Amino acid sequence: MRAPSSTASSGVDGIVMNPAAYTHTSVAILDALKATAIPTVEVHISDVSTREAFRHHSYVSLAAKHTIIGHGIDGYREGIEWLAREPKSREIHTNSFPCL
Repeated sequence: MRAPSSTASSGVDGIVMNPAAYTHTSVAILDALKATAIPTVEVHISDVSTREAFRHHSYVSLAAKHTIIGHGIDGYREGIEWLAREPKSREIHTNSFPCL
């Protein structure tokens, strides 16, 4: 895996990532994803909405075009498939990550 900031000019069409604990703590990852403007899918193996309250907020979702939650490791495949179906727009969208 390459750092998001190193992928902007390298022909990368999309990013599928599981930011794990950095989901709720890393403004740096958010800034890197915004800087690249590469379509990103955020994946979480477990359903974070059923876990501790602090896990209900995602900085990454502010830059991700799509979020897949609770589909186990199939979420990675689903993320790749989602990127393959979507137009290659570089526009960043706010995502609807569950905030309880």
